[in-house]
Amino acid sequence: MKIQTNQTTIYIGFNDSETGIQKFDSDKYTSILKNICRNYKIGFSVQKLSGGYFFEDGRYTEENGLMLRLIDVPEQTVTELAKDICVFFNQESVMVTTTPTSVVFIKDSI
Repeated sequence: MKIQTNQTTIYIGFNDSETGIQKFDSDKYTSILKNICRNYKIGFSVQKLSGGYFFEDGRYTEENGLMLRLIDVPEQTVTELAKDICVFFNQESVMVTTTPTSVVFIKDSI
């Protein structure tokens, strides 16, 4: 059975918004993010990435980060989650994208 729902992706940088440097190793940030998602009781997948970002004041930085992918999570929950991530990771902001998606669960047995 195919389900129509939304896929949300949250992009999170590692560089501290005040110092501009990455304070912890990537595995520590991944562990923190997994704990946050478990506390929200939501399913997720996470991927490490590298990219660039322009701060609101025009400064540019390149940084490592995480891409958090969520399926069928209510918008209000996503907003609360994104705000918590901003606080825990000391970010100026995180980027959230949402796209319609179809989900099919495939099962089989021997």
